Amino acid sequence: MAKKQHHEEHENHERWLVSYADFITLLFAFFVVLYATSKVDNKKLVQVVSSIRFATHFKGSGGIERENIFEGPPTDGGRCRTIPNGVEQRPRTKREEEAQQLRKRIERRLLRFLQTRPEKHVQIDVNRDKLAVRLSASHFFDQNQAAIRPDMIPVLDVIAIEMVAVGLPIRVDGHTDEGRVVSSRFRDNWDLSSSRAAAVASYIQRAHHVDGKLLSAGGFGSTRPLGDNKTPAGREANRRIELQIDLGDSE
Repeated sequence: MAKKQHHEEHENHERWLVSYADFITLLFAFFVVLYATSKVDNKKLVQVVSSIRFATHFKGSGGIERENIFEGPPTDGGRCRTIPNGVEQRPRTKREEEAQQLRKRIERRLLRFLQTRPEKHVQIDVNRDKLAVRLSASHFFDQNQAAIRPDMIPVLDVIAIEMVAVGLPIRVDGHTDEGRVVSSRFRDNWDLSSSRAAAVASYIQRAHHVDGKLLSAGGFGSTRPLGDNKTPAGREANRRIELQIDLGDSE
C-alpha cells in the first residue's frame, strides 16, 4: 500500500507587511502629536499660568508678579475676566504693592491666631490700592444683636493692629441679608447694620487709640448683597462687616 504524501505547509512571505503597517501608523501618530504640541498659543498660556497662581494662592487676589485677572470678591471658584488680545497686564504701582503687603501681614497674623481656617471668619480682598476686610456677622455678632461677641474681640484686634498702623482713614460698613429683624431694639436692617458698624468703629477707636477723624461708619442694610438671598450660603455672605482702607489716599 502506498504511503500518503504529506505536503509542506505553504509559507507566507508577506507577513512582515502587517508589522510594517502598524509601525508606519504609530510613526504617523507620533509626528501628528509632535506637530500639534508645537503650536502653542502664548497668550493663552499666560492666562493659564495666572489662573494657576490664583488657584494655589490664599483666598483673595491671586498671583505675585502680575495684576489679578479675577473680578469681584474672592469665592471658591473665582471668575476669570477676558483679557483682550495684545493687551499686556500693567505692573503694580507702589500703592498697590503696599495693599498686597498689608493683606499678607493680616493673613499671616490670622493663620497664627485662629485654630480653624481664617476664611470662615474673615475674608480679605484687594482691588488695586484698596483693601477690604470682610467679617462674618454670624461669627462676630449674635443674631439680631449689635454687640461684638467677646470671643471675637482678639480676632478684631489682630486685624485692627495692622490697619491702624497704616495711619490712613478706615471706613466700617455694615451689611445684612433680606431677612426681617426680630428685635425690639432695632427697627429694621438699616438700623441693625448701622449699629453693628458703629460698634466696630467705636471699639477700634477706644482699644487702639485711633483719632476719630480717621474712622467712619455706615449701614447699608440689605441693599448691597454679595450672594443670592434665596440660598443659605448667599445670606451668610451678605451678613457682614467690611473694614475698608484706601492706600491711594496717602498720595
